[in-house]
This record gives sequence, structure tokens and C-alpha cells, in this order.
Amino acid sequence: MKNIRNIAFVGANSAGKTSLAEQILFNAKVITRVGKVEEGNTVMDFTIEEIEKGISMSLGVATFKWKNIDINLLDAPGSADFASEQISAAIASETLLFMVNAVSGFEVSLEQSIELLQNKDVAKGVIVNKMDSEGADFNKTLEAIRENSSLNPVPIFLPIGSEHKFEGVVDIIKGKAYIKGQVADVPADMVDLVEESKMSLMEAVAESDDALLEKYFEAGELSNEELSKGIKKAILNGNLIPAFACSATHNIAVNELIDAFNEYLPSPADKNELKLLEKGQEKVVKVAENEQLVAYIFKSFSDPNVGDIAYVRIFSGHIKSGLEVFIPEKDSKDKIGSIYYVSGKNRKETDEIKAGEIGALVKLKSGRSFNSVLVPNSPLRFPRIKLPTPVYWQTIKAVNQNDEDKIGAALNKLLDEEPTINLEMNNETNENVLSGIGEQQILFLQKKLKSRYKIDAVMKMPSIPYKETIRGNADVSYKHKKQSGGRGQYAEVYFKVAPLERGEGFKFINSIVGGVIPSKFIPAIEKGLNEIMLKGIISGHQVVDVSVDCYYGSFHDVDSSEMAFKIASSQAMKKAFEIANPILLEPIHELQIMVPTEYMGDVMGDVSTRRGKILGMEQKGNKQLLNAHMPLAELFSYFPALKSLTQGRGKFVQKFSHYEKVPDEIAAKVIADTNQEE
Repeated sequence: MKNIRNIAFVGANSAGKTSLAEQILFNAKVITRVGKVEEGNTVMDFTIEEIEKGISMSLGVATFKWKNIDINLLDAPGSADFASEQISAAIASETLLFMVNAVSGFEVSLEQSIELLQNKDVAKGVIVNKMDSEGADFNKTLEAIRENSSLNPVPIFLPIGSEHKFEGVVDIIKGKAYIKGQVADVPADMVDLVEESKMSLMEAVAESDDALLEKYFEAGELSNEELSKGIKKAILNGNLIPAFACSATHNIAVNELIDAFNEYLPSPADKNELKLLEKGQEKVVKVAENEQLVAYIFKSFSDPNVGDIAYVRIFSGHIKSGLEVFIPEKDSKDKIGSIYYVSGKNRKETDEIKAGEIGALVKLKSGRSFNSVLVPNSPLRFPRIKLPTPVYWQTIKAVNQNDEDKIGAALNKLLDEEPTINLEMNNETNENVLSGIGEQQILFLQKKLKSRYKIDAVMKMPSIPYKETIRGNADVSYKHKKQSGGRGQYAEVYFKVAPLERGEGFKFINSIVGGVIPSKFIPAIEKGLNEIMLKGIISGHQVVDVSVDCYYGSFHDVDSSEMAFKIASSQAMKKAFEIANPILLEPIHELQIMVPTEYMGDVMGDVSTRRGKILGMEQKGNKQLLNAHMPLAELFSYFPALKSLTQGRGKFVQKFSHYEKVPDEIAAKVIADTNQEE
């Protein structure tokens, strides 16, 4: 475990994460030529959709060896739409390295990535890439990160030159320069800067360890050995965020960066405790090569040719082919089949993966994303992962009728890969509704349906599940009488109809006395009411929050039947609605909107135009948290609008709150549209 490093590249879009991973794999002799993102031939971006778009959309995994250290490198998409891939990367690794573009600096996607992952209990660092690009500025980039986020990066590498003059780095700890892959003396014009940076680094390291702090106060400095050892501990504990510089495309300082992975970043052996759950209670578990199996599926991938692939991180013990395991989230046993080490889409079969390693399991029956893999009968499980709430909704339907039977199974496989997308059948609108955390994410799912399963699907904005109710009372009767030769139909009911408090549903009261309606027909009356209330009366939406008291009626010995009383009941209810001031209700959701202060006015104005109600606001760091209520009809289109208003920096979480009366002019339009469709 000491000779393993699990490292994830996260952070800004287009900062060069995939390009750096490609260059590293070439330098490590895993591949024989360096692929390019724009040419669609990199190891990490191998799906059809990623190649077409030229961006990462799913988590890439590659395993390689560097100077007797086994490194598992994870390459996560930078877009917030694929947040679950970044969360998966944080689960599987000991270190998250936030990739930053040296030219564009603190970008929106970097901010989103830092905010998403800042509370993850892993080591963190910063790589400033593209130091050879025009306008590159290492110090300005780090300062922007400090000013705008919770990270305080401290340089381990200092760049030698920048833009077209970038030629290497100085390792501050070693006090050595690396120019074009060769060890050299620190350039004369950088000696003072290197010394100054080393003192800043010493202070940061000393502050993370009481013994080192005492030594630092006594001697005024730390030895290189103390500094090097202290850095590993400070990075592991999250007290130091190391910063590195490189150019992936020109292979400058890439080898030195991999050396730094080995020397300064934590191994699985350094994090030898896990916080798990035992019968719902937190339990700290010791992890080691000789302890019982504790593993976690951090990502699933469905390959039509190979089957379901589960990417697994072994924290403790080992997994062998044929081993029986327990998946507590599914409360089921599973059996390990083929095991692989992976590099992108390439797989190398193995019989076993051990503690600290990452591998792929093929054709597990029940194990999927975010599932624990344990020994049979284990009382342990990993805590449930907290995922972002949906902010974007679309209905989905197969274009071809022949695909209707296939689309459900295909979607279930794809949803195993993307836990932040939910699929629900809305029984009120009879629509299959996808909800996710971004437009790009949902479109990616649609493309995967086509490319992998040959299913064309159409998507559109979901219908709103309105409800109907009344504000007034009604006392009505209805006599259903039909004679058409032979046995006729007869039923008469008297109802007192009244509104209930919001959320109380439907209440049926049987006040019949003296047998004016035989008891055998009472269930039919209630059934008739339930049926008409489910179908709706004024707009085709469910009726709620109404009480109906059946207090009188009449029947015929021969002509009365259950059907006759069902018809009488539904017609009486329609009559009551004409009298009792019917209204339309709409779902209202509670929002927490996080925006930079400078956009607050625009966002508040937009919330108001969307019939939203602002409940309050509070300062959160350099941002404002706005609490509001908003109708679901407006919320469906809010995600792209908020992005546009805040240049992508605004975000929100939401949950259903309550139902509320629809304004009369909007209700009239909804009712008219419904009647037109009929």
C-alpha cells in the first residue's frame, strides 16, 4: 500500500486534465504516441460522445508504474453537469489535484469543482497547466484561487520563465532546477525568490505539526529531510495545498510532476482508517492488506459488448475471481467474475486486486455505482453519498413504438452510470421524467441511448402536475334515471361538498340513515367520487382537499345498481364544482440560490418575474444565499436562466414545498389549453 498513489485530476474545463494524463501515460511508456483531445484519440476520452464533443463527460481511469510506484490516475470531467464523476474520483483517491489554466486562471468550472469537493476528506493540491501559453501567469493564478475560494495553494514548484520562455521548474524543497528534463542550478535571478518561497513553505509545514513548529522556532528553519517528511504529513492532513507548474502539451516539467506524486503525495497506507456505518452508527475501521475485505464501487459503466463494468477501489483486504461478496445497499450476495486493471477502454486481466488498488469487475449481478463490497454477513457499509439535487427536467419517450419496450431497460443501465440522474413515472401526467443537474448531462444520456442501444428518443419540458380544488361550499343533488326498455338505471344522491385544509386530500362522509340508500351502494358512491376526482373536473387534473358528505338519496328496488350510483356521484360532483368556486393549484418548490454578490440584484429581479417569493437572504463567504419559493412551472426553465444571469457562477438546490393557488389568468389559460386538447 505504501507503493501506491491514487490521484484524481479535477477542476476547470479545458485546463488540460486529459492532455496531461495522456502525456504522463506516454512518459510512463503505457502508450506509444501522445493522443490529442481535438483528434479524439486520447486514452481517457474514449466514448463516441466525448470524441464528438472534444470534452470529457465521464471519469477516466488509468494504471501505470513510475519508479517502482504504482499510480492510479483518474481524469474527471470539469463540467458541473458531471458532478457525480468528480465525487466518484474523490471517493477512489487519496489526492485531488485541481487543474488550473495559467492563462484564464480562476474560471467558473474551477470554482464549481472546488465548492463541490472542498469538504471531501482527501488531500488536495493545485496544478497550474499551460504555463507555455501566451498570457500565462503562475503567481496571479494562485492569488486568484486564494481570493476566490477556500484553498490556499503554496508553491512546491516555481516556474522558470513563462509563455514561450517557459522551460522548466525549480523544486523548492530540493533547491534544484529542472530544465528540459535536466537537473540544473537554480537560475541566478530566481535565488532570492526560491529562498523566500522555501521560508513560506517551512512556515506552512511547521504550523501543521507541533514538534516541527518547536524546532522551527528554535532553529529558525527546518532541514530538507524534516521539510520533505513534514510536507507529506501536512498535505495528508489538509493543512497544506501544494501547487505545481507544468506544460502538458510541450512535456515541460511533467516527469518532475510525477516524481512529486511519488515523493510528496499520500499513499493508501497513510490513510489507514475509514469511517463506515455499522447498524446506522459511525464506526472507524482499520484498513490494511491483511484485514477483511472493504471495497467500494465508485463508478459503473455499461458496455453492450462486454456487459456491466464496475470500477472498484479496494480499501482493505483483497478481491479474487470466484470470491463471494456482500452488497449491503442491495442486501444481496454477489460473485466476483473477471477482474481487470484498466487504462481508459483498455483492460488487462488479473486474478486479484489488493488493498489500495483500483480495478474493474465485469458482470456483477447486483453491485452498481456507490455500492459497498464486503465479506458475506458483514454489518458494515459505506455512508450514503450526498448528491446534488436536480435542477433540470425533461420527459423522455422512444421515437419508434418498437423501442418502447427496450428504452426502460436501456435507461436503467445508463442510470447506473450516472446516479445524479433520476427517472420517475409521473402518474398524474403519464410522463417519464428525467431529472438531472444539467442540460449537457441529460443530452449526453440521450446520445448514449442512440450510440449504445440504437434507440432514438425525444425529450421535452414536462407537464405541470396541477391539482383542482374548491374554495366554497355546495349542497347539491343529482338523480340518474334512465329507461331504455327492460331493466333501467336509477340512483339519487345528495351531497354537502366543502373545502379542506391544504394537503388533507379527500374525505368521504357517509351520513345516510334509515336506509334511504342501501349500504351495499355506499362503496359505489365513494368509488364514483374517487374516479371523477382522479380524472379532474375543470382541467383534467386531480381534485384534492375536498370533503363530500353523502346525507340523503333514493333508490329503486329493481333499477338501482352500483353503476347507477357511480354515475350519479360523479355528476353530482361536477354540479358541486360549478357552485363551489373551483380553483387550480400548482406545485411550489423551495429554493436556495447561491450567487456572487454582484449578481444579487439581477437574480432577485428575475425571481420576482417568475412569480417567485423571496423569503430571505444571508452572506456565505463572498456569496449570497437567497431563500425563495418558486412555482414548478417557472422552475423547469430556471437553470439555464440563472447560468446566463450569473455567467455560470450561480447555482441552486431545490425541494418540493407545497401547493398554492394558480393566478386566475394563468389558470384560465391552463384550463383552455386542456379543453382544446380534448
